Amino acid sequence: MKYMRSHLGIFILLMALMICSCVPTRKITYLQESNTVKNDSLITIQKVQPPYRLQINDILSIQIKAPYDPELVSMFNTATAAAGQNNINPAQGGLYFNGYTIDQHGDIRVPQLGKIKALGLTLEELREHIEKRLLTEYFKENADLFVTVRLGGLRYVMAGEVGGKGEQVIFRDQVTIVEAIANSGGVPITGDLTNVRIVRQYPDGVKVHHLDLTQLDVIYSPYYYIQPNDMIVVDPLPQKSLGTGTTGLASFTTIISVLTTLVTTVLLFTRL
Repeated sequence: MKYMRSHLGIFILLMALMICSCVPTRKITYLQESNTVKNDSLITIQKVQPPYRLQINDILSIQIKAPYDPELVSMFNTATAAAGQNNINPAQGGLYFNGYTIDQHGDIRVPQLGKIKALGLTLEELREHIEKRLLTEYFKENADLFVTVRLGGLRYVMAGEVGGKGEQVIFRDQVTIVEAIANSGGVPITGDLTNVRIVRQYPDGVKVHHLDLTQLDVIYSPYYYIQPNDMIVVDPLPQKSLGTGTTGLASFTTIISVLTTLVTTVLLFTRL
C-alpha cells in the first residue's frame, strides 16, 4: 500500500509538471480582444506619431530637383549619380555607401553646401533648411526647386527569442512592432509575447519600454510604432528552460519517458 502511494504521488507530481510546462494559447496569441470589446467593433487609434528627431548614424536620402536648371542640380546629386553608374540598388545597401550619414558630431556633408547640422531635427525641418540655403545661395525663386529628405529605411535590431536576429530594414515611414517582428521571422512558441521590450535611444540616454503584445489594447501605446535604431527584445518563456516540451504532446512524451525510466529503475532495484 505504501509502495502504491509513493508511485501515485510521483505520478501526480509528473502530471502537474506536464500541465505547468505547456505553453497556454493566451500567451502566444497576438492582439487578443478584451471581454469589454465586442467582436468586429471599430477601434479608433491615433496613427499620427510625434515627428522623428534625427539621430547619429541615421542614413538619409536627399533628392534635389529643378527642371529649369538641370545642370546646376547635377552638382548636388552626386551620390545619386554615383549609385546609378555603379548599378547600386538602394534597397540592397546602396544608401549606406551613397546616402548622407549623420556623423558623431550630428552633421551631414552635402556637395557644395558643406556641413549641415542634422542632429535633433525632423525630416521636414532639415528639408526646409536645405531648400532655404539652395534658394539663397544657388537657385532663383522661379527655378521650381523641389527637395525631398527621407530616411534610408527604418532600421531596427531584433534580439532574444525571435525567428531572425540582428539588424532589419523596412522601407517604410511607419511600422508597428507587430509588423517589425513579422518581418524578422516572427516569435516562436517559446517566446514571451507578454513582456516584449523596446530599447530606444533618446538624446539624454537609453530607455526601456515594455509591451504586452497579447492584448489588443497595446495599439494605444505610444511605443506601438517603432522608431529607427530601436532594439526589440523578446525573452524566452520558462517552459524553454524547463526543457519539458512546449505542447501537451511533447510534455506527455517527456513524462512517459521519465516514468518509464523510473519504473525500470525501481524494478531493477527490487530484484536485487
